[in-house]
Amino acid sequence: EHVTAEGVSLDMAQPETKRAVEVDGPRHFLQSPATKTYVENGATRFKSRLLRRLGWDVVHVPFFEWGRLETPADKAADLRARGLSIT
Repeated sequence: EHVTAEGVSLDMAQPETKRAVEVDGPRHFLQSPATKTYVENGATRFKSRLLRRLGWDVVHVPFFEWGRLETPADKAADLRARGLSIT
């Protein structure tokens, strides 16, 4: 976890490049009863906008996408597709 100079908490961050990863669990979303699709809730949307305004590049990893990945190789490929380096 990293806390920015402005007091915003990030799951993982590289402060020198202002690049961050947010692992978004179920509490970050609302689910439509009719379509069963997820949308970010207001607090998550606000935090994302605030971080963009502060110059951060944030990669979001939603729980419902991550949970579908079966193997470590699938997860590594997903992170690479999101523009993250895996070592």
